[in-house]
Amino acid sequence: MSVLEKLERLIGEIGDLNSKLILLVGPSCSGKTRLLWQLGAKLNIEPLNVGLELGCRLAATPNNKRGFSAGELLREIADKERTEDPLLLDNLELLFEPSLQINPLDLVKRLAHSKRVVAVWPGELRGDHLVYADMSHPEHRDYSRDGVVAFEI
Repeated sequence: MSVLEKLERLIGEIGDLNSKLILLVGPSCSGKTRLLWQLGAKLNIEPLNVGLELGCRLAATPNNKRGFSAGELLREIADKERTEDPLLLDNLELLFEPSLQINPLDLVKRLAHSKRVVAVWPGELRGDHLVYADMSHPEHRDYSRDGVVAFEI
């Protein structure tokens, strides 16, 4: 069974879970984005470039309202997609911008309550923790993987 077939099967299995979030996790350049695009091609869904879509909308939002607006804007973008289809998310790095003062994982998890979401995690999995950036980096985050299905590549 190919990696794509395994991912497709997993998408079918998560429909009954409270959080329908699958994170594609693996080292940089491991093929996470390529796999997301292959899945999109097979399902006839174009993955959403969160950095580009959300970045354009946030640029028109006053600085002091961006953190508050980020979740709302991301929900609007996601709601434009067909609800029965999984939402495919890539380029989440913008969500980690410290000035937004938001919890990127929580934001994506909330989207996954109403629909299946497959997202490329821009960090790595260390044990039971999803990590983004090194500890010395201002955007460093460390989350428990509770409520998330990690699909390792």
